[in-house]
Amino acid sequence: MEIRKMTETDLPEVCAIEQDTFSEPWSEEDFRNSIEDINNGYLVAVIDNKIVGYCGYWGIAGEGDIYNVAVKKDYRGQRIGYQILTALLGDAAGRGITSLTLEVRKSNEAAIHLYESLGFERAAIRRDFYSKPREDAVIMWMKPIQ
Repeated sequence: MEIRKMTETDLPEVCAIEQDTFSEPWSEEDFRNSIEDINNGYLVAVIDNKIVGYCGYWGIAGEGDIYNVAVKKDYRGQRIGYQILTALLGDAAGRGITSLTLEVRKSNEAAIHLYESLGFERAAIRRDFYSKPREDAVIMWMKPIQ
C-alpha cells in the first residue's frame, strides 16, 4: 500500500468513496478547496493503483481539525484507516501541528476504537451534530500529537 498526498486527479475516486460512506458527503469542489489550502493536509491510500481510503485535516495556529476519514467498504478491516491516520499524524506534526481534534458519530464504535488506539481521548459530546440521521457526536482530542 502506498500513502501519499491527495491530488486533484484523485478527486473522482475520493468522491465515490465519500458518496458511499457518508449521509452528507462532501463535493468534489469541497475537496478541491481543501487540498489547495496550504494549511491543510490530505492523504490517500492506494492499492493496485486504486484509491482505497483517504483522510485529511485543516490546520490553523498549531491545531488541526480532522474532517475526512474513509476507507472503501471492500477494504475495511485491513488496518488501512490506522495506517493512513498514522501517516496523517506524522504529516501534521511535521508541519507544526501540536494537537488534533475530530468529531465522530456516537454510534460509530469502530471509529472511536480506532481513534483511541491512536491516542485520541474523548473530550465531550456535541448534541445533534449530525442530521442524517440525527445523532450526537463524540468530540475527541489528541494533545500533544504522539
